[in-house]
Amino acid sequence: MRIRVIGAGVAGLTTALELAERGARVEVVDHGLHLGAGACSWCAGGMLAPWCERESSDPAVAELGSRAIEWWLRRFPGTTRKGTLVIAQPRDAGELTHFARRTERFDWVDSDRIADLEPDLQGRFHKGLFFPDEAHLDPRSALTALAARLQELGVAIRFDTEASIGDGDVDRTIDCRGFAAQGDLPDLRGVKGEMLLVKTREISLQRPVRLLHPRIPLYIVPRASGLFMIGATMIESSDRGRVTVRSAVELLNGAYSVHPAFGEAEIIEFGADVRPAFPDNLPAIRECGRTIYFNGLYRHGFLLGPAFAIRVADVVFQS
Repeated sequence: MRIRVIGAGVAGLTTALELAERGARVEVVDHGLHLGAGACSWCAGGMLAPWCERESSDPAVAELGSRAIEWWLRRFPGTTRKGTLVIAQPRDAGELTHFARRTERFDWVDSDRIADLEPDLQGRFHKGLFFPDEAHLDPRSALTALAARLQELGVAIRFDTEASIGDGDVDRTIDCRGFAAQGDLPDLRGVKGEMLLVKTREISLQRPVRLLHPRIPLYIVPRASGLFMIGATMIESSDRGRVTVRSAVELLNGAYSVHPAFGEAEIIEFGADVRPAFPDNLPAIRECGRTIYFNGLYRHGFLLGPAFAIRVADVVFQS
């Protein structure tokens, strides 16, 4: 069976890998000049946090997302499973209670336990929630690893290539173009997200830290070599413009309130892109002739990508 996957973001690469591992002859094409060019997953946080996401998402996100952790652990050695720490300033302590009521699989932690988990936060926060079963990864390293594994399996990945839907030289086409597929999926909308990448040796975090705030919740995700990803806004917009001054200020202020050392960090990168989302904010798989559309991952690309890639592969091999 010959399969063409359009799109080399997290949806396309996880789907291509599921298909290739089952013995399909797969190729991946992408209009970008290189891996990550034009893919919103390149700017993702990489948090595998199904129970944190349960607070503001459909229960299906936690149910399906919990399976992603083992999927990534098996396929990407850089996946780190050290949990998620959720904190709030004393004046916002009520946000922790609200968050706790809407989720599960966490422990309440006091200032001593917070210091045990993250020594650099000692004395800065009095209460928090710890989700021990969650994980995180570096999206760019993860996508690079998936691409390398696909090439080992004989999957060609062609960049700077436009593919027409329904080309007759393959048995099935899997469209994973994200927001670029809006012309074929009219109920797809864009949700803009902005992020910041900074570098500092003055603070060390072992796991993602989420700061709850009534206006703009913030997360800080540690990466290698003193890098930290700070994000992320959610703006109902399909404008792929750059990060706004207001968003940058709020992200920086939020990080500074977690630890003042972020005030001296080096800014490495600002990033903004559009996440594709359907009205219910859940992904969907739709068939149209020999084409399967896999889209709508919203802000859950790395969390829900594996479960839906498995579903796509099931559809292909059962048809």
